[in-house]
Amino acid sequence: MSSGVWNRRGFLKKSVVGSLTYLVGANIVHAASLPKGVLPLGVSESQLEDILPGKHKDLIFLNNRPWNVETPPHLLDDKVTPADKMFVRNNGIPPETIDLKNWKLTIDGESAINSKSYSIDDLKNNFKHYSYQLTLECGGNGRAGYYPPASGNQWTEGAVSCGKWTGVRLKDVLKDVGVKEDAVYIGYYGKDTHISGAPDKKPISRGVPISKAMEDEALIAWAMNDEDIPAMNGYPLRLVIGGWPASTSGKWLERISIRNIVHDGPKMTGTSYRVPKNSVAPGEKVAEEDFKIIETMPVKSLITYPKTGAVLGLNKTLKLRGHAWAGDLEVSKVQVSTDFGATWKVCQLEKPVNRLAWQHWSAEVDFPKEGYYEVWAKATDSEGKSQPMVIPGWNPKGYLNNSCHRIAVKIEG
Repeated sequence: MSSGVWNRRGFLKKSVVGSLTYLVGANIVHAASLPKGVLPLGVSESQLEDILPGKHKDLIFLNNRPWNVETPPHLLDDKVTPADKMFVRNNGIPPETIDLKNWKLTIDGESAINSKSYSIDDLKNNFKHYSYQLTLECGGNGRAGYYPPASGNQWTEGAVSCGKWTGVRLKDVLKDVGVKEDAVYIGYYGKDTHISGAPDKKPISRGVPISKAMEDEALIAWAMNDEDIPAMNGYPLRLVIGGWPASTSGKWLERISIRNIVHDGPKMTGTSYRVPKNSVAPGEKVAEEDFKIIETMPVKSLITYPKTGAVLGLNKTLKLRGHAWAGDLEVSKVQVSTDFGATWKVCQLEKPVNRLAWQHWSAEVDFPKEGYYEVWAKATDSEGKSQPMVIPGWNPKGYLNNSCHRIAVKIEG
């Protein structure tokens, strides 16, 4: 995929239904009526590797129009997330073809002093390259935990990753164009298309305040883990904005507008990626004007080893490990409990490789007797805020669930 025109494989053909038909082995009658997110019975989730090339066969399927696929916690055990284990969160249909030679990134907008376009080679040759490990987490990660249920993909814990991203600093390109003093926001546009097929509609166009765009770690990236970005994660060019909802990190990037207002593209207005300004009762209706845009993500942790359901012999020590992250902040402490939060043990915690990278933790725990246990993990950020032990304040869209991750462990004599 390093040059020329890249033709999509499997699900990336002109029709997802075509790929499913191939796997079923027959024409899918009434395919147009197949409910959104439902796989035909003839297709097992293990076959997703056939229509999601380059992705691990054990990723968890949530939806196929658009594609949304999460990673089980035990597959996130790597310190740097491999490409095949990075979750997929798409809002539209990826571009049919990738023509690297003619791919352009245009920078424009009311607060741009100039309007300029750059080829990928221009970016690579004219700006200094940087690499950072950056945590990307879907704003709806954990949505499945809310009750009453919130609409949207029912993510559990696996819509998060921390890969090594390489590209140029967004601020260097913006400064090359020139930024007016009245700049407020940047908004991105990708080459993905709306699931309706309407050519004049964009599935998503979000952004961040100009101050966030000017951070060192905000990248226009062409590589993940020193290779091409995975096809479903934005190849050949994307934004990577660590610490904020991953929806701010636009994929298949073709345009960035420097705005003199808060960006108003699709899924920047209404209630998308917004939470109530004040606490609300579960199920309560909230007026649109009472929502605020999600910015930094809350503190959170994940147990990546062992896998939930582990069985251990009595008098055996269990070695635990995982990751923790805290949006724009660092994690100051991770603790684990084996008695449902009655007592906590402090874990060993590594410093982040760089700002906005997740941090790795480890611990050893013992169990006093046979039976069923749960291991809970709780992180605390550098401002002293800790994860809640139970589901946090309900919100209509099911965002920002940062309750303690827990796994089941059985001790046998």
